[in-house]
Amino acid sequence: MVDSPNYAVFLYPQALEALGEPIKAYLREAPLGPHVVCAEIDASGPFFEMKLAGQGAKGQALELVIMIPSSMVRLVMSMHGEHEIGFV
Repeated sequence: MVDSPNYAVFLYPQALEALGEPIKAYLREAPLGPHVVCAEIDASGPFFEMKLAGQGAKGQALELVIMIPSSMVRLVMSMHGEHEIGFV
């Protein structure tokens, strides 16, 4: 069975500062810097769309969509499975 890819989206430091507290809940730390892990991305328009999968308080599947200006995105990395990004 092939697992679906996740995407690590790295934002510019100025973008993190501009987005402030609302984005902090979705950031993960790694040796390469803070990033958002997404189930899907769409970079086809002026806004960069990130879809995050989660669970509600009662275990129901939830999907969160965050849209930010494309100019805030520094790097996108595709990864398979749920693991940390960086080199050992």
